[in-house]
This record gives sequence, structure tokens and C-alpha cells, in this order.
Amino acid sequence: MSNIAILCSGGDVSGMNPALKQFVEYSLQKNLKPYFVYDGYEGLIDNNIKAASYCDVSGIITRGGTKIGSARSKRFMEKKYRQIAKKNLDKLNINMLIVLGGDGSFRGLDIFYKESGIKFCGIPSTIDNDINGTDYCLGVDTALNIIKTSIDAIRDTASSFKRAFVIETMGRDCGYLALVTHLTSGSELCLIPEIAYDLREYEQKFKKEMNNGRRYFIAIISEGIKENSQEIATWFQEKIGIESRVSILGHIQRGGNPTVKDRLMAYKFVVNAIDGLLEDKHESVICYDRFGFNFKSIEEVTSKKKTLDKELLSYIK
Repeated sequence: MSNIAILCSGGDVSGMNPALKQFVEYSLQKNLKPYFVYDGYEGLIDNNIKAASYCDVSGIITRGGTKIGSARSKRFMEKKYRQIAKKNLDKLNINMLIVLGGDGSFRGLDIFYKESGIKFCGIPSTIDNDINGTDYCLGVDTALNIIKTSIDAIRDTASSFKRAFVIETMGRDCGYLALVTHLTSGSELCLIPEIAYDLREYEQKFKKEMNNGRRYFIAIISEGIKENSQEIATWFQEKIGIESRVSILGHIQRGGNPTVKDRLMAYKFVVNAIDGLLEDKHESVICYDRFGFNFKSIEEVTSKKKTLDKELLSYIK
């Protein structure tokens, strides 16, 4: 029986716990002994690695976050700590590793593989959906549904007052969450890093709408745009002439009961990752696009910035 481990790195997402459940169950089905690495790469260094069984994942499929914890590890950037991590894995005869994380986590994996030979597969897991080479990252659908629920609730208040609500989503370098939310929430304004904008272009249009009876505005902005949310709210007040409020959704977007889609994607990501490792795909990331699941190299995934779908972008120009 071969030994295989899984860890979570970077920001948590809803979908990690369903992935952990499937990891244990599918590993045992494939006659592999599963291990959990607690607290990401920090757990590799501190030898916080424990064998996992069915009882460890019972009931966790409904929970957001990750039962085994996550972390961002500066120590793992240093070779001496990666050597310690390798020794800890060797003691347990673990020679395969699955990592739920983003491109930064995958870069660390690539170095670790080249130094240690530990086979790995990365599973894209970030609500920003900003990993190149994959159309979908684990946790995205749950985040979008959390945002949807929040905006629907805010709209109830917005429609009761003559106000503009500026709602900020996560997405420091990628406007995916704001873009999809805008298209599916009926908001009046969407500002994302990928599209240059001039607020003056909206002034005449919005003033005309107010003169025709509009009582409120919903503006969806990504945290990565040049102005902050309060500056956009001030613009509404000073240039459009409507009282405004700001709602920064923040980390609420990461949590919540995983949606059916994220549970199913977690299942599929893990199955493909384990099958790939057993089929001698030793350093790859399992990605998903219109052709289905496919394996891509670390270089392909991390060498380019993710670009948003041109069709979706065209809808807000």
C-alpha cells in the first residue's frame, strides 16, 4: 500500500472539506493510505501529519473552510525547511502529495518536487478564480452564491431609500467575482481591474435615470480597482447627487455551506488528481475547461496572468 497526503495552502475556500472527504474515501478505494497535513506547508515542516480515516471526514461535507487548517508559509521558501519537510514525509513513507491552493502554492510545490522527488498534483482552490489554465477553481460557486445572497439583501434596503450602494467584492488582481455578480444581480455599475473606466462617462446617464424616476443604484466593484469603495460612494454623492453607502463583503465570501456544484467539483478534482498520480503524472495541476479535466504543468499555470472570458467582458463595455 502506497501512502498519499493532502494539505491546504493559502486562503480557505468552501469546497475544501468536501475535497478532504473524497480524498480519504477514494484513496482507500484505490488501496492507498491517506494522510492529512495540518496547517499547510507549516504542517509539513512541523511534522503535523496524521493518518486519516472515514471517521475524520464524517459530516464535514456541509462545512465551509477546511478541517485540517491552512496557512501561508514563509519558512517553506527556505531550502532548509523544505529539507525538513522531506524528511518528515520520508519517515511516513509518503511519496505522493495533493495540494489545494493557488499559483503561489504551486510554485512552492514545483521547487519541492525538483529537490525531493515527491510526486504531487495541485488542485486550483481560490474564490478569485484567477489561476491561469483553468476556467474553474474550487470554491468559486459558493463564493458567488454568498455574494448573491448578500446583494439581494442589500437591494431590499436600497429599494426602500433613495441611495446608491457600493458593494466591494474580493479580487485584488482579478475581477471575476465582481463581473459575474454584476451580470447576475442586475446592478447598474461594474468596475474591475481588467477594464479601464472613466466615471465621467456614467454621469449623464445616471442623472437622466434619476430624473426618470430611478430611486437607487447598485454598484459592484472589485477590490483591485484604482479607486477604493469610499471614493466611488463619494462620487455618487457629489456627481450624481444621491446619498450613498458602502458594503465591503470581505471574508464572508470565503465561508458558507458548500454549494452542490462545489461539492461535485471537489469530488471530480480529487478523483482526477489521484488517478493522475497513479498514472505517473508526477508534477502537474489538474485543471478544468470546456474540454473537461486536463493536466497542466506548473509553468503553464504560473507563467501567465489569468484573463477573463472575452464574451463576459463584452457585456459590460
